[in-house]
Amino acid sequence: MIDNQQDRTQAVAGTSATRSVPQLQLKNIHKEFNGNTVLSEVSLDVNAGEVVAFIGPSGAGKSTLLRCVNYLETPSSGELLIDGKPTVNIASKPTRNELMNLRRQVGMVFQSFNLFPHISVLRNVALPQERVLGRSRKEAEERAMELLTRVGLGNKADARPSKCSGGQQQRIAIARALALDPEIMLFDEPTSALDPELGGEVLAVMQELAATGMTMLVVTHEMSFARRVSDRTVFMADGRIVEQGAPEQVFGAPREARTRKFLEAVLER
Repeated sequence: MIDNQQDRTQAVAGTSATRSVPQLQLKNIHKEFNGNTVLSEVSLDVNAGEVVAFIGPSGAGKSTLLRCVNYLETPSSGELLIDGKPTVNIASKPTRNELMNLRRQVGMVFQSFNLFPHISVLRNVALPQERVLGRSRKEAEERAMELLTRVGLGNKADARPSKCSGGQQQRIAIARALALDPEIMLFDEPTSALDPELGGEVLAVMQELAATGMTMLVVTHEMSFARRVSDRTVFMADGRIVEQGAPEQVFGAPREARTRKFLEAVLER
């Protein structure tokens, strides 16, 4: 667990120092499913090293927005830029190479762990490196072991995922995403399937990752995490960004009535 906020501030400053534009830019991202608008002209700039937490009611479009960033969903219109450069051409179908390049830069952790049940924890983290980055088995497994140790699971390397708790499996999924050396990490409600104790294990790893200066976009229902760890909190409803700002402002003095109504409901539980 990270106790020194100054260390994080220094890491973020170092990460951002050489960039003249936001690391990630979403410009008028619009998404429709079968004629129904799920995202309506969402625009957002994210600086290098920034942790942005997305909160809001179910159906607000938060998870869809993250999936559009990683092109698991193709936006209906809009533009996505990393370091000022478009990642893919939304107007045409993205090529396999475009998607591979994007997903090398942007890692994602989901609600479900999506681990391969028939291979070891070590191979779960090593195999994507071999297939996506072209690393040798030896190099990939060395990197996998380093990351498993980092998330506190070096002793589970030879186990199958089924022998690990839910919290451990989610930490393995985080290690797997980090193994591709992404510049940006997306987390889509990574603790929603876990009980509070196991979810706490995952949140601790995420907090430590944030302290290193990793750029992170986190969809979460964990209000305490959003308030304590994020640099910026974004409240979404009905496919739009309703309000955003420093967590102390959004949680302590929300400007919009819709934000206040949501926070009153969730914080009173």
